[in-house]
Amino acid sequence: MSNDETHDLDASQAADRRALWWVLLINVGQCLVGVAVGLWAASTAVIGAALDNLADASVYGVSLYAVGRAASIKVRAARLSGWLLIGLAAMLVVEVLRRFFGGEAPVGPAMMAMAAINAALNIVCLRLLKRHRGEDVNFKASAIFTNNDSIVNLAIVLSGALVMWWGSNLPDLVLGLVVAAIAGNGGREILAEAREADEKAHSETT
Repeated sequence: MSNDETHDLDASQAADRRALWWVLLINVGQCLVGVAVGLWAASTAVIGAALDNLADASVYGVSLYAVGRAASIKVRAARLSGWLLIGLAAMLVVEVLRRFFGGEAPVGPAMMAMAAINAALNIVCLRLLKRHRGEDVNFKASAIFTNNDSIVNLAIVLSGALVMWWGSNLPDLVLGLVVAAIAGNGGREILAEAREADEKAHSETT
């Protein structure tokens, strides 16, 4: 490898790390604020979105570790990301069931405001990750996570409006289950990407 190629590779990896650091910090902030707002507003959906941000932050941390490392390490990191998201989905289902048997109606305006802020931050994250899409299994995982977040936040805005209209926690609980399904499917997609990357790596070495 020539010096120019080595310089380009190092520059690309440095850009990858910067992008991941930014989305990592943004998601940590979203998680902390989201948990506080979700507990105050008694919203399963907002708490679920905050836990999703925590899982995202963990994935970005794993992806940050994988930048510039061997393909096998990247695949293992992506698998960890996938199982982490599936675990989050299971935890959220348990929380929805717990609140179904006892819980007050959430604060609709707080749900909508938090979702709007998160949606704006998700756009920032997607722009940071956009130029890497399709190049690396961990960046694919990151893009899947952020796209899922965008869908969830749009749904939370709708759920908040329904909570205000009906004066019931049912829309929030239903959305909690939807968030869990989206998270579980995202985990499945990431595991599939990791499997494809692993198969491709094996075929190239044989």
